[in-house]
Amino acid sequence: MSESIIKISNIGKKYTLGVKEPYYSLRDTIVDFFTGKKKKGDEFWALKNVSFEVQRGEVIGIIGRNGAGKSTLLKILSRITPPTEGKIEMHGRVASLLEVGTGFNPELSGRENIYLNGAILGMSKKEIDEKFDAIVEFSEIGKFLDTPVKRYSSGMYVRLAFSVAAHLEPEILIVDEVLAVGDANFQKKCLGKMGDVAKGGRTVLFVSHNMGAVKQLCDRCVFLEKGEVKMVGETGDVLQKYLGENVNSEAQIEYAENPEKKVQIRKISILDKGNNPNHDIDISEKFFVKVEYDVREDIQKRNYVCLTLTDSNNNIILQTFDIDSGEEYYEKRGKGKYESVFEFPANLFNQQMIKISIQCGIPLKYNLENDKDKFIDQKDEIGLNLFNGNSFSKKFFGGSRGGLFMIKFESVIKKLI
Repeated sequence: MSESIIKISNIGKKYTLGVKEPYYSLRDTIVDFFTGKKKKGDEFWALKNVSFEVQRGEVIGIIGRNGAGKSTLLKILSRITPPTEGKIEMHGRVASLLEVGTGFNPELSGRENIYLNGAILGMSKKEIDEKFDAIVEFSEIGKFLDTPVKRYSSGMYVRLAFSVAAHLEPEILIVDEVLAVGDANFQKKCLGKMGDVAKGGRTVLFVSHNMGAVKQLCDRCVFLEKGEVKMVGETGDVLQKYLGENVNSEAQIEYAENPEKKVQIRKISILDKGNNPNHDIDISEKFFVKVEYDVREDIQKRNYVCLTLTDSNNNIILQTFDIDSGEEYYEKRGKGKYESVFEFPANLFNQQMIKISIQCGIPLKYNLENDKDKFIDQKDEIGLNLFNGNSFSKKFFGGSRGGLFMIKFESVIKKLI
Protein backbone atom coordinates (compact mmCIF):
# COMPACT_ATOMS: atom_id res chain seq x y z
CA MET A 1 0.00 0.00 0.00
CA SER A 2 1.31 3.46 -0.93
CA GLU A 3 2.45 5.80 1.81
CA SER A 4 0.95 9.30 2.07
CA ILE A 5 3.67 11.92 2.25
CA ILE A 6 1.22 14.86 2.21
CA LYS A 7 -2.29 14.88 3.68
CA ILE A 8 -4.35 18.04 3.29
CA SER A 9 -7.58 18.22 5.29
CA ASN A 10 -10.14 21.02 4.80
CA ILE A 11 -7.55 23.74 4.23
CA GLY A 12 -8.86 27.30 3.96
CA LYS A 13 -7.06 30.60 3.52
CA LYS A 14 -8.75 33.92 4.18
CA TYR A 15 -7.33 37.32 3.26
CA THR A 16 -8.57 40.74 4.26
CA LEU A 17 -8.62 42.90 1.15
CA GLY A 18 -6.70 46.13 1.47
CA VAL A 19 -4.75 44.89 4.51
CA LYS A 20 -1.22 43.53 4.16
CA GLU A 21 -0.90 40.12 5.75
CA PRO A 22 1.23 40.52 8.89
CA TYR A 23 3.92 38.22 10.23
CA TYR A 24 2.70 37.86 13.80
CA SER A 25 4.94 37.36 16.78
CA LEU A 26 3.57 35.35 19.72
CA ARG A 27 3.10 38.63 21.62
CA ASP A 28 1.00 40.11 18.77
CA THR A 29 -1.18 37.01 18.65
CA ILE A 30 -1.84 37.07 22.42
CA VAL A 31 -2.60 40.82 22.47
CA ASP A 32 -5.00 40.53 19.52
CA PHE A 33 -6.80 37.61 21.15
CA PHE A 34 -7.47 39.40 24.44
CA THR A 35 -8.23 42.82 22.95
CA GLY A 36 -10.49 41.53 20.20
CA LYS A 37 -8.44 43.52 17.70
CA LYS A 38 -9.52 42.95 14.09
CA LYS A 39 -8.28 44.34 10.83
CA LYS A 40 -10.81 46.23 8.76
CA GLY A 41 -11.52 45.31 5.17
CA ASP A 42 -13.49 42.88 3.01
CA GLU A 43 -12.78 39.20 3.54
CA PHE A 44 -11.77 36.99 0.64
CA TRP A 45 -11.31 33.23 0.78
CA ALA A 46 -8.50 32.27 -1.60
CA LEU A 47 -8.95 28.60 -0.60
CA LYS A 48 -11.89 26.83 0.99
CA ASN A 49 -12.32 23.20 2.12
CA VAL A 50 -9.37 21.88 0.11
CA SER A 51 -8.63 18.21 0.82
CA PHE A 52 -6.51 15.57 -0.95
CA GLU A 53 -3.57 13.24 -0.32
CA VAL A 54 -0.27 12.79 -2.14
CA GLN A 55 1.58 9.48 -2.10
CA ARG A 56 5.34 9.19 -1.80
CA GLY A 57 6.98 9.28 -5.23
CA GLU A 58 3.97 10.77 -7.03
CA VAL A 59 4.12 13.70 -9.43
CA ILE A 60 0.98 15.77 -8.88
CA GLY A 61 -0.16 18.56 -11.20
CA ILE A 62 -2.18 21.45 -9.79
CA ILE A 63 -4.18 23.20 -12.49
CA GLY A 64 -6.82 25.91 -12.70
CA ARG A 65 -7.42 29.34 -14.13
CA ASN A 66 -5.69 32.46 -12.81
CA GLY A 67 -7.02 33.23 -9.34
CA ALA A 68 -8.07 29.64 -8.65
CA GLY A 69 -5.83 29.44 -5.55
CA LYS A 70 -2.95 27.36 -6.93
CA SER A 71 -0.10 29.60 -5.77
CA THR A 72 -1.75 30.19 -2.40
CA LEU A 73 -1.91 26.43 -1.84
CA LEU A 74 1.77 26.03 -2.67
CA LYS A 75 2.73 28.89 -0.34
CA ILE A 76 0.88 27.15 2.48
CA LEU A 77 2.60 23.84 1.71
CA SER A 78 5.95 25.67 1.60
CA ARG A 79 5.20 27.25 5.00
CA ILE A 80 5.48 30.75 3.57
CA THR A 81 1.99 31.59 4.84
CA PRO A 82 -0.18 29.70 7.36
CA PRO A 83 -3.67 28.39 6.58
CA THR A 84 -6.64 30.11 8.20
CA GLU A 85 -8.25 26.76 8.90
CA GLY A 86 -7.67 23.07 8.30
CA LYS A 87 -4.75 20.74 8.82
CA ILE A 88 -1.69 19.66 6.82
CA GLU A 89 0.51 16.63 7.49
CA MET A 90 3.83 16.55 5.62
CA HIS A 91 6.62 14.02 6.04
CA GLY A 92 10.01 15.08 4.73
CA ARG A 93 12.13 18.03 3.68
CA VAL A 94 10.49 20.50 1.29
CA ALA A 95 12.25 22.51 -1.42
CA SER A 96 10.15 25.16 -3.20
CA LEU A 97 10.56 27.18 -6.35
CA LEU A 98 7.62 29.56 -6.35
CA GLU A 99 8.78 32.99 -7.51
CA VAL A 100 11.92 34.43 -9.03
CA GLY A 101 14.03 35.37 -6.02
CA THR A 102 12.41 33.07 -3.46
CA GLY A 103 14.97 31.64 -1.06
CA PHE A 104 18.01 33.58 -2.31
CA ASN A 105 19.86 36.42 -0.63
CA PRO A 106 20.48 38.96 -3.42
CA GLU A 107 23.69 40.25 -1.82
CA LEU A 108 25.30 36.81 -1.78
CA SER A 109 26.93 35.14 -4.76
CA GLY A 110 25.50 32.13 -6.53
CA ARG A 111 28.04 29.91 -4.76
CA GLU A 112 27.11 31.27 -1.32
CA ASN A 113 23.39 30.88 -2.03
CA ILE A 114 23.86 27.21 -2.92
CA TYR A 115 25.34 26.58 0.52
CA LEU A 116 22.74 28.78 2.21
CA ASN A 117 19.87 26.85 0.62
CA GLY A 118 21.47 23.53 1.50
CA ALA A 119 21.82 24.60 5.12
CA ILE A 120 18.16 25.69 5.22
CA LEU A 121 17.22 22.20 4.01
CA GLY A 122 19.24 20.75 6.90
CA MET A 123 22.14 19.42 4.82
CA SER A 124 25.72 19.30 6.00
CA LYS A 125 28.52 21.05 4.10
CA LYS A 126 29.84 17.65 3.04
CA GLU A 127 26.47 16.71 1.52
CA ILE A 128 26.31 20.03 -0.36
CA ASP A 129 29.91 19.61 -1.56
CA GLU A 130 28.95 16.26 -3.10
CA LYS A 131 26.13 17.89 -5.10
CA PHE A 132 27.86 21.18 -5.87
CA ASP A 133 29.37 20.35 -9.28
CA ALA A 134 26.13 18.80 -10.52
CA ILE A 135 24.17 21.91 -9.46
CA VAL A 136 26.54 24.26 -11.28
CA GLU A 137 26.68 22.11 -14.42
CA PHE A 138 22.89 21.83 -14.65
CA SER A 139 22.35 25.57 -14.09
CA GLU A 140 24.81 26.51 -16.86
CA ILE A 141 25.91 29.69 -15.03
CA GLY A 142 29.38 28.56 -13.97
CA LYS A 143 31.26 31.73 -14.94
CA PHE A 144 28.82 33.87 -12.92
CA LEU A 145 29.02 31.67 -9.83
CA ASP A 146 30.87 34.25 -7.71
CA THR A 147 28.72 37.19 -8.86
CA PRO A 148 26.04 38.51 -6.45
CA VAL A 149 22.71 37.10 -7.62
CA LYS A 150 21.12 40.57 -7.59
CA ARG A 151 22.99 41.08 -10.87
CA TYR A 152 21.52 37.94 -12.44
CA SER A 153 18.84 38.08 -15.13
CA SER A 154 15.52 36.42 -14.26
CA GLY A 155 16.49 33.49 -16.50
CA MET A 156 19.81 32.98 -14.70
CA TYR A 157 18.05 33.25 -11.35
CA VAL A 158 15.59 30.52 -12.29
CA ARG A 159 18.32 28.28 -13.68
CA LEU A 160 20.25 28.34 -10.44
CA ALA A 161 17.20 28.23 -8.18
CA PHE A 162 15.73 25.19 -9.91
CA SER A 163 19.07 23.42 -10.00
CA VAL A 164 19.55 23.95 -6.26
CA ALA A 165 15.99 22.84 -5.44
CA ALA A 166 16.18 19.70 -7.59
CA HIS A 167 19.69 18.52 -6.66
CA LEU A 168 19.70 18.96 -2.88
CA GLU A 169 17.47 15.90 -2.53
CA PRO A 170 14.35 17.15 -0.76
CA GLU A 171 11.68 14.51 -0.18
CA ILE A 172 9.13 16.98 -1.60
CA LEU A 173 9.83 19.35 -4.51
CA ILE A 174 7.29 22.14 -5.14
CA VAL A 175 7.51 24.01 -8.45
CA ASP A 176 5.24 26.87 -9.56
CA GLU A 177 4.83 28.40 -13.04
CA VAL A 178 8.16 30.21 -12.51
CA LEU A 179 9.79 27.81 -15.01
CA ALA A 180 8.03 29.72 -17.78
CA VAL A 181 10.72 32.40 -17.33
CA GLY A 182 13.38 30.09 -18.76
CA ASP A 183 14.00 29.34 -22.42
CA ALA A 184 12.38 26.35 -24.15
CA ASN A 185 15.46 24.11 -23.94
CA PHE A 186 15.91 24.77 -20.23
CA GLN A 187 12.21 24.13 -19.56
CA LYS A 188 12.56 20.77 -21.30
CA LYS A 189 15.65 20.04 -19.23
CA CYS A 190 13.77 20.90 -16.01
CA LEU A 191 10.84 18.63 -16.90
CA GLY A 192 13.29 15.80 -17.45
CA LYS A 193 14.94 16.48 -14.10
CA MET A 194 11.60 16.51 -12.28
CA GLY A 195 10.85 13.14 -13.85
CA ASP A 196 14.20 11.85 -12.56
CA VAL A 197 13.43 13.22 -9.10
CA ALA A 198 10.15 11.30 -9.03
CA LYS A 199 11.78 8.08 -10.28
CA GLY A 200 14.14 8.40 -7.32
CA GLY A 201 11.15 8.01 -4.98
CA ARG A 202 10.70 11.69 -4.19
CA THR A 203 7.47 13.66 -4.60
CA VAL A 204 6.81 16.58 -6.95
CA LEU A 205 3.97 19.14 -6.87
CA PHE A 206 3.85 21.04 -10.15
CA VAL A 207 1.72 24.08 -11.05
CA SER A 208 1.59 25.03 -14.71
CA HIS A 209 -0.68 26.43 -17.43
CA ASN A 210 1.25 24.31 -19.92
CA MET A 211 -1.10 21.37 -20.25
CA GLY A 212 1.40 19.52 -22.43
CA ALA A 213 3.99 19.62 -19.64
CA VAL A 214 1.40 18.55 -17.06
CA LYS A 215 0.30 15.64 -19.23
CA GLN A 216 3.89 14.57 -19.83
CA LEU A 217 5.02 14.76 -16.22
CA CYS A 218 2.11 14.15 -13.85
CA ASP A 219 0.47 10.93 -12.72
CA ARG A 220 -2.52 12.68 -11.18
CA CYS A 221 -3.91 16.21 -11.08
CA VAL A 222 -5.83 18.47 -8.72
CA PHE A 223 -8.20 20.86 -10.52
CA LEU A 224 -8.87 24.02 -8.47
CA GLU A 225 -11.65 26.46 -9.27
CA LYS A 226 -12.39 29.59 -7.23
CA GLY A 227 -10.41 28.23 -4.29
CA GLU A 228 -12.13 24.84 -4.14
CA VAL A 229 -11.24 21.39 -5.42
CA LYS A 230 -13.23 20.70 -8.57
CA MET A 231 -11.69 17.29 -9.29
CA VAL A 232 -8.82 15.01 -8.28
CA GLY A 233 -7.89 12.08 -10.48
CA GLU A 234 -5.85 10.64 -13.33
CA THR A 235 -4.20 13.37 -15.39
CA GLY A 236 -6.02 12.59 -18.64
CA ASP A 237 -9.44 12.64 -16.98
CA VAL A 238 -8.76 15.87 -15.08
CA LEU A 239 -7.38 17.69 -18.13
CA GLN A 240 -10.49 16.68 -20.08
CA LYS A 241 -12.67 18.07 -17.27
CA TYR A 242 -10.60 21.27 -17.05
CA LEU A 243 -10.78 21.86 -20.77
CA GLY A 244 -14.50 21.19 -20.76
CA GLU A 245 -15.00 23.74 -17.99
CA ASN A 246 -13.07 26.41 -19.89
CA VAL A 247 -14.76 26.23 -23.26
CA ASN A 248 -18.28 27.07 -24.33
CA SER A 249 -20.09 23.73 -24.58
CA GLU A 250 -23.20 25.03 -26.34
CA ALA A 251 -23.88 23.66 -29.82
CA GLN A 252 -25.19 27.04 -31.02
CA ILE A 253 -23.94 30.46 -29.91
CA GLU A 254 -25.41 33.78 -31.01
CA TYR A 255 -23.81 37.21 -30.61
CA ALA A 256 -25.47 40.59 -30.20
CA GLU A 257 -25.18 43.06 -33.05
CA ASN A 258 -22.26 45.50 -32.91
CA PRO A 259 -22.64 48.17 -35.65
CA GLU A 260 -19.05 49.33 -35.05
CA LYS A 261 -17.85 46.10 -36.60
CA LYS A 262 -17.62 46.17 -40.41
CA VAL A 263 -17.41 42.36 -40.32
CA GLN A 264 -19.06 40.53 -37.43
CA ILE A 265 -19.71 36.90 -36.50
CA ARG A 266 -23.37 36.61 -35.50
CA LYS A 267 -23.89 32.86 -34.95
CA ILE A 268 -21.82 29.69 -34.70
CA SER A 269 -23.37 26.21 -34.92
CA ILE A 270 -21.91 22.74 -34.51
CA LEU A 271 -24.16 20.37 -36.48
CA ASP A 272 -24.23 16.56 -36.54
CA LYS A 273 -24.75 14.42 -39.65
CA GLY A 274 -28.51 15.09 -39.46
CA ASN A 275 -27.89 18.87 -39.50
CA ASN A 276 -29.00 19.15 -35.86
CA PRO A 277 -27.15 21.32 -33.30
CA ASN A 278 -24.99 18.95 -31.23
CA HIS A 279 -21.93 19.52 -29.05
CA ASP A 280 -21.18 15.77 -28.76
CA ILE A 281 -20.10 14.13 -32.02
CA ASP A 282 -19.37 10.45 -32.69
CA ILE A 283 -15.99 10.25 -34.42
CA SER A 284 -17.39 7.66 -36.84
CA GLU A 285 -19.80 10.28 -38.28
CA LYS A 286 -19.29 13.47 -40.24
CA PHE A 287 -20.17 16.85 -38.70
CA PHE A 288 -20.36 20.52 -39.72
CA VAL A 289 -19.37 23.90 -38.31
CA LYS A 290 -21.53 26.73 -39.63
CA VAL A 291 -20.50 30.37 -39.22
CA GLU A 292 -23.06 33.11 -39.91
CA TYR A 293 -21.74 36.66 -40.23
CA ASP A 294 -22.57 40.16 -41.39
CA VAL A 295 -20.56 42.29 -43.81
CA ARG A 296 -21.64 45.91 -43.30
CA GLU A 297 -19.33 47.62 -45.76
CA ASP A 298 -18.15 46.64 -49.23
CA ILE A 299 -14.72 45.08 -48.80
CA GLN A 300 -12.23 45.84 -51.54
CA LYS A 301 -9.99 42.93 -50.57
CA ARG A 302 -11.07 39.33 -50.24
CA ASN A 303 -12.76 38.22 -47.04
CA TYR A 304 -12.38 34.83 -45.41
CA VAL A 305 -13.53 32.65 -42.51
CA CYS A 306 -10.87 30.57 -40.74
CA LEU A 307 -11.30 27.74 -38.23
CA THR A 308 -8.39 26.84 -35.93
CA LEU A 309 -8.72 23.57 -34.02
CA THR A 310 -6.54 23.00 -30.95
CA ASP A 311 -6.17 20.05 -28.58
CA SER A 312 -6.14 19.95 -24.77
CA ASN A 313 -2.47 20.99 -24.78
CA ASN A 314 -3.22 24.12 -26.85
CA ASN A 315 -1.42 22.59 -29.83
CA ILE A 316 -2.92 23.44 -33.21
CA ILE A 317 -4.42 20.33 -34.80
CA LEU A 318 -5.34 22.00 -38.07
CA GLN A 319 -6.52 25.21 -39.70
CA THR A 320 -8.99 25.48 -42.56
CA PHE A 321 -10.28 28.46 -44.59
CA ASP A 322 -13.54 28.76 -46.49
CA ILE A 323 -11.66 30.19 -49.50
CA ASP A 324 -9.87 26.82 -49.83
CA SER A 325 -13.03 25.59 -51.58
CA GLY A 326 -12.27 27.37 -54.87
CA GLU A 327 -11.03 30.50 -56.61
CA GLU A 328 -14.59 31.85 -57.00
CA TYR A 329 -14.55 32.51 -53.22
CA TYR A 330 -11.49 34.77 -53.56
CA GLU A 331 -13.63 37.66 -54.80
CA LYS A 332 -14.58 40.50 -52.47
CA ARG A 333 -17.81 40.14 -50.51
CA GLY A 334 -20.19 43.08 -50.63
CA LYS A 335 -22.64 44.15 -47.95
CA GLY A 336 -24.94 41.42 -46.74
CA LYS A 337 -25.49 38.40 -44.54
CA TYR A 338 -23.37 35.31 -45.20
CA GLU A 339 -22.78 31.84 -43.93
CA SER A 340 -19.77 29.55 -44.38
CA VAL A 341 -20.24 25.84 -43.67
CA PHE A 342 -17.25 23.55 -43.02
CA GLU A 343 -17.75 19.80 -43.41
CA PHE A 344 -15.53 17.41 -41.46
CA PRO A 345 -15.52 13.80 -42.67
CA ALA A 346 -16.17 10.72 -40.57
CA ASN A 347 -13.21 8.70 -39.27
CA LEU A 348 -10.88 11.69 -39.12
CA PHE A 349 -10.30 12.55 -35.44
CA ASN A 350 -9.58 10.43 -32.39
CA GLN A 351 -11.80 10.86 -29.34
CA GLN A 352 -10.88 14.08 -27.53
CA MET A 353 -12.09 17.51 -26.50
CA ILE A 354 -11.32 20.07 -29.21
CA LYS A 355 -11.30 23.86 -28.99
CA ILE A 356 -12.39 25.81 -32.04
CA SER A 357 -11.37 29.42 -32.66
CA ILE A 358 -13.12 31.25 -35.49
CA GLN A 359 -11.77 34.27 -37.31
CA CYS A 360 -13.76 36.21 -39.89
CA GLY A 361 -12.74 39.26 -41.91
CA ILE A 362 -9.94 40.57 -44.12
CA PRO A 363 -6.53 38.86 -43.96
CA LEU A 364 -4.33 40.95 -41.68
CA LYS A 365 -1.84 41.74 -44.45
CA TYR A 366 -4.60 43.70 -46.21
CA ASN A 367 -5.83 45.49 -43.10
CA LEU A 368 -5.18 49.15 -42.41
CA GLU A 369 -3.56 49.40 -38.96
CA ASN A 370 -6.16 51.85 -37.65
CA ASP A 371 -9.14 49.84 -38.87
CA LYS A 372 -8.15 46.22 -38.45
CA ASP A 373 -10.23 45.79 -35.29
CA LYS A 374 -13.32 46.82 -37.27
CA PHE A 375 -12.67 44.59 -40.27
CA ILE A 376 -11.98 41.38 -38.39
CA ASP A 377 -13.89 39.44 -35.74
CA GLN A 378 -12.73 36.48 -33.69
CA LYS A 379 -14.37 34.06 -31.27
CA ASP A 380 -12.21 31.72 -29.23
CA GLU A 381 -12.46 28.41 -27.44
CA ILE A 382 -15.76 26.96 -28.53
CA GLY A 383 -15.80 23.38 -27.30
CA LEU A 384 -16.48 20.20 -29.26
CA ASN A 385 -16.57 16.79 -27.58
CA LEU A 386 -15.57 13.98 -29.95
CA PHE A 387 -16.42 10.55 -28.51
CA ASN A 388 -15.77 7.01 -29.69
CA GLY A 389 -19.27 5.63 -30.06
CA ASN A 390 -19.05 3.27 -33.01
CA SER A 391 -15.69 3.71 -34.75
CA PHE A 392 -13.94 1.04 -36.79
CA SER A 393 -11.26 0.90 -34.07
CA LYS A 394 -13.79 0.19 -31.36
CA LYS A 395 -15.38 -2.54 -33.44
CA PHE A 396 -12.14 -4.48 -33.93
CA PHE A 397 -9.96 -3.46 -30.99
CA GLY A 398 -12.48 -2.38 -28.35
CA GLY A 399 -11.23 1.19 -27.98
CA SER A 400 -9.31 4.14 -29.37
CA ARG A 401 -5.72 4.45 -30.50
CA GLY A 402 -2.96 6.93 -29.81
CA GLY A 403 -2.74 10.27 -31.59
CA LEU A 404 -5.01 13.17 -32.48
CA PHE A 405 -6.33 11.55 -35.64
CA MET A 406 -7.80 8.10 -36.27
CA ILE A 407 -8.07 7.76 -40.04
CA LYS A 408 -9.24 4.58 -41.73
CA PHE A 409 -6.52 3.93 -44.28
CA GLU A 410 -6.85 1.36 -47.05
CA SER A 411 -4.33 -1.48 -46.92
CA VAL A 412 -3.48 -4.33 -49.28
CA ILE A 413 -2.76 -7.67 -47.62
CA LYS A 414 -1.22 -10.50 -49.61
CA LYS A 415 -0.18 -13.95 -48.61
CA LEU A 416 3.30 -14.49 -50.08
CA ILE A 417 3.90 -18.11 -49.08
